[in-house]
Amino acid sequence: MKIGLLAARFVAATVVLAGCERVEPVPSTDVGADAIAARAATEAGPVEVVVETSQGEFVIAMHREWAPLGAERFLTLVESGYYDDARFHRVVPDFIVQWGLAGDPALTAEWMNAYIPDDPVLASNTRGRIAFAFTDPGTRATQVYISVVDNVRLDSTGFAPFGEVVSGMEVVDALYSGYGEDSGGGLRRGDQTRIVAQGNTYLDREYPLLDRLIRASRR
Repeated sequence: MKIGLLAARFVAATVVLAGCERVEPVPSTDVGADAIAARAATEAGPVEVVVETSQGEFVIAMHREWAPLGAERFLTLVESGYYDDARFHRVVPDFIVQWGLAGDPALTAEWMNAYIPDDPVLASNTRGRIAFAFTDPGTRATQVYISVVDNVRLDSTGFAPFGEVVSGMEVVDALYSGYGEDSGGGLRRGDQTRIVAQGNTYLDREYPLLDRLIRASRR
C-alpha cells in the first residue's frame, strides 16, 4: 500500500513547513483500541523490528502492553517503509539517538501532523528503550528516540517507551554523534525546518557524516 494512502487514513491536516504557524493536534482516528486488539489477536508472541543501518543492524522488541498506541503507530510506519533511507539526525552522547523525518520531504509532509493520542507512561526511559518524541501533549507523530543512557527523568514528562533494543545496542552506540544538536536538534528546542523542507538533500549536503537508516522491517 502506498504511504500516501496510509497517511490519508490517519488524518487530513495542514502542514506548515516553515514552522512559523502552530498546527493544532489532529488525533488519528485509525489507531484505536479495536484496531490494536484486532492486530494483537492475529499475532502470537512479541513483535520484533530489525533496523538496518550504515553501522550494522539492531533489533527492537515491541511491548504493546507498555504503550499500545505508540507501538501501533511505529509498526504502521515501519510496514509502510516510511523510515527507510532516513538519517539519524539527532545523536547526542550520553542522551539519545533520534530519527523520524523522512528522506523524502513529501513523505514527512504527509505524516508530520498525523498525531496520535498519548499513552500513559508505564515503562521507564532506561538505556535501550524507544519512545516517541513530541512537543505538546497529543502531538506524537513519527519521530522516535532510543535512550543510550538511563533517562528516567523523562518518565515524568510523558515520554512513554513502547519497546526496547534486544540486540545490537553496540550499533546504536556507534551511530555518528559528532554533530550533536546542530544537525536539526529536537522537536522542542531544535530547528528542523530545513530537514522538513528538503529532507536528505539538505542533511547529506550539510551533515554528510550522519549515519543512515537503510531499512526497518518486521522480523
